[in-house]
Amino acid sequence: MSEQQISVTIPLQSAAEGLALFGPQDKFLRLIEKDAISLIRSREAEIFIEGPEKEVRSLEQLFETLQQLVRSGLQLSERDVRYAWELAREMKADALLALFKGEITTTYRGKPIVPKTLGQRHYVTTIRKKDIVFGIGPAGTGKTYLAVVLAVAALKEGRVKRILLTRPAVEAGENLGFLPGDLQEKVDPYLRPLYDALNDVLGADGVAKALERGMIEIAPLAYMRGRTLDDSFIILDEAQNTTPEQMKMFLTRLGFGSHMVITGDVTQIDLPKGKKSGLIEAQRILRNIEEIGIVYFSEQDVVRHALVQKIIVAYNQDNEQQP
Repeated sequence: MSEQQISVTIPLQSAAEGLALFGPQDKFLRLIEKDAISLIRSREAEIFIEGPEKEVRSLEQLFETLQQLVRSGLQLSERDVRYAWELAREMKADALLALFKGEITTTYRGKPIVPKTLGQRHYVTTIRKKDIVFGIGPAGTGKTYLAVVLAVAALKEGRVKRILLTRPAVEAGENLGFLPGDLQEKVDPYLRPLYDALNDVLGADGVAKALERGMIEIAPLAYMRGRTLDDSFIILDEAQNTTPEQMKMFLTRLGFGSHMVITGDVTQIDLPKGKKSGLIEAQRILRNIEEIGIVYFSEQDVVRHALVQKIIVAYNQDNEQQP
């Protein structure tokens, strides 16, 4: 028995609102229609939708949610529409309304920084609640960026006295000894993504001043050995490239009044063959400790170009098919 066909209309405040919802040259509309069988039309001061009841209800929630976001002043991007449509198919699009109100802080230019996916919002909430949090998932999900943003917010609010950012100096096929320059020049390329996130929030001048005053320290993981870190916000990036010994050493540096965020992607391990990843081991060993948060990101949380999401899905499917 075929699903009942229904139609709904969504009133528009103006032609400009319809343009914002459908996108330039109806780009957003075409994106939605590509995965829908319902008829979607804009006529006079309303959107008309006709098709199978379940899909029409999803589309109705999608456009009503996007409409509220537009009315609140958000300029929709293709990524926003794509993500909203994914959620609407599960009747969860209205969760986006709370998402865009959850400002963490602002960039040094005054632009608000907010979580862009439900996975990111869960990550931010977990970091605020727990002293040690693991953020695990594919590239482009904002794991490191959001951790740095929350660290800067904690520093500005006086909840910590300094920020420490670190990564293991292991990259695809490269060796520190072969890079030119002194130690600082050798490790800087490995720490560049951390600088990029800091620059976005504090500006280059603000970062330089904070580094000079010792409020921010950026160093390779080896520099953490033997230290106890009190009143600090410590971020370990690219943690999939730690050994189990390095991970244990790092985690046991936690001092009073401190927070730790450990980020990594277990599909991008660059350790020598036969070496275990400290991140994978830590997940297994620490998973039952209630005070430690482990947040997993999926391809749905990718906030880079839409193609990045598709690339990750394709690689994941290929890995699943390998014997």
